[in-house]
Amino acid sequence: MGRRSWSTIFALIVSLGWSVSNAGERLVVYAVNYPLHYFAQRIAGEFAEVIMPVPPGVDPAFWQPDATAIGEFQRADIILLNGAGYAKWVSRVSLPRRKMVDTSAGFSQHHIETEGSQTHSHGREGDHSHAGTAFTTWLDFRQAVEQAKAVRDALSRLAPERGEVFADNFLELERDLLELDERLEAIVSRDPEKPLFASHPVYQYLERRYSLNLESVFWEPDVMAPKIEWQGLVQLQEGHPADWMLWEDEPSIENRQRLLQLGVQSAVFDPCANRPQAGDFLSVMSNNIANLKRVFAQ
Repeated sequence: MGRRSWSTIFALIVSLGWSVSNAGERLVVYAVNYPLHYFAQRIAGEFAEVIMPVPPGVDPAFWQPDATAIGEFQRADIILLNGAGYAKWVSRVSLPRRKMVDTSAGFSQHHIETEGSQTHSHGREGDHSHAGTAFTTWLDFRQAVEQAKAVRDALSRLAPERGEVFADNFLELERDLLELDERLEAIVSRDPEKPLFASHPVYQYLERRYSLNLESVFWEPDVMAPKIEWQGLVQLQEGHPADWMLWEDEPSIENRQRLLQLGVQSAVFDPCANRPQAGDFLSVMSNNIANLKRVFAQ
């Protein structure tokens, strides 16, 4: 075999070895919810394996990981936290502090403290309360940009050689998030005083950023609220004459029909805390904005 052939084979071996080596250098990133998972995937691209182990249909905010899942978080290179009191299990287990990134720490002075301590049930997550700090921080898309920056910076610290790639990918994500922000702001500005109901107290940052006039109840989409709560809604409507209710998910036919009897229509604004059944974070938020456009078209 000639020298050139051996050189070609050696170059191929080196190339294959380089590829395997680089594959082994992918960062392992664990996220406590889907928005952070999406941000990390968009920013890291092929240079990280991004994992969000919460099962489908479970609210990540109230998920309780088992010992196996906790061990996986502990072994990750980066642990992305939402902050603002999200995923309270984090404070009850031992996670490597140097690996944890609180993505909302940069605007913690703007976290919203909630009032009341009503407890209710969320399916498999069991009973819980929304008292304390509001945690769906990403529903203010400018805050979502800040959280994505924290993800970019964490990735760049561990893989500085990829910093330029992470920076470029972040800029594309930032453009997408700010476009959502502009669209939503333009829609609500048509009638900022328009009264709305929310089926659940999860829209605090959405309400503040886009000046929504919201009043929340504690209802689940697939559960018919008891008679006393319907009576309470009627009383609430006297001082807050809303004709639309925002839901986290598609409400049952029974809930829709009962609301229509009160002159209230239903629209979905999905916080997208867990993986959507179809699409991704960007497409879900685009659908949310389209739904809200119908609300403000009347």
